[in-house]
Amino acid sequence: MVRANGAVSLRELARVVQTSEVTVRRDVRALEAEGLLDRRHGGAVLPGGFTRESGFPQKSHLATAEKTAIADLAASLVQEGEAIVVGAGTTTQELARRLARVPGLTVVTNSLLVAQALAHANRVEVVMTGGTLRGSNYALVGSGAEQSLQGLRVSRAFLSGSGLTAERGLSTSNMLSASVDRALVQAAAEVVVLADHSKLGTDTMFQTVPTDVITRLVTDEPPAHDERAATELQALADQGVQVVTAGPGPTGQGAGGDPVPAGRQPRRDVPLPGQRRGTAPQLRSATSLTEQPPGPERVRVADLRRR
Repeated sequence: MVRANGAVSLRELARVVQTSEVTVRRDVRALEAEGLLDRRHGGAVLPGGFTRESGFPQKSHLATAEKTAIADLAASLVQEGEAIVVGAGTTTQELARRLARVPGLTVVTNSLLVAQALAHANRVEVVMTGGTLRGSNYALVGSGAEQSLQGLRVSRAFLSGSGLTAERGLSTSNMLSASVDRALVQAAAEVVVLADHSKLGTDTMFQTVPTDVITRLVTDEPPAHDERAATELQALADQGVQVVTAGPGPTGQGAGGDPVPAGRQPRRDVPLPGQRRGTAPQLRSATSLTEQPPGPERVRVADLRRR
């Protein structure tokens, strides 16, 4: 039950197994001694970081500057007239607010928050999946959502999650959300992951996107003292993921503080999922590249910042 739900109460356990809470508490104590779960007041959770995800109100106040910078940079990847899918999450919600300015765009989503952000965009068509509403993140999940994505094909999927590691890729804490995210990935030619540095090196219960399927990661510059995030970024780059970092700035600005209008796309030099990748790129930030001698790589980054 803990593996399925992330957390469970002693009262619920006692009801399911038809015994007393005293007996259940004793058994939970024994399971904790074996390292299988952690006790909490009145219940138990999975050990370490594999616990139930935070709800939308808690997530919406975390890393707001970083999410803004990531959304600005991700929006510059989208072209006019493109068809994309956008998954659920607070970072993808920020992205959707910027996509409202892209003419001729078609957005397929299972997120009520993404749809709401685009509801008044006259030149954007929004297609919602079916499914059952999951109130904690305002997303449609379940078989209805997955079936509505069958036969769909779009250019890109923009996804977020609870954790990202080079070993497992993107993961989330909820089984139903993970299943829908995997269906979104199947519908896209490219997969773009949006994750701030706090999610790097964090591994959660259900894998959604394996590392070798991730085309590009858009993230923020980790703090100098965060060695775990920096190590994870380098490991992702070594496995062929194109890592693009953005510094926090005022709304409507990308890395370096330059405007990043939606509807334009920087040069794309990453193979599609399923194609053989070339030499793994070295991890670089948009800021550090502009300080290097002139060359093709500097031209690409300068072009991205200008847009």
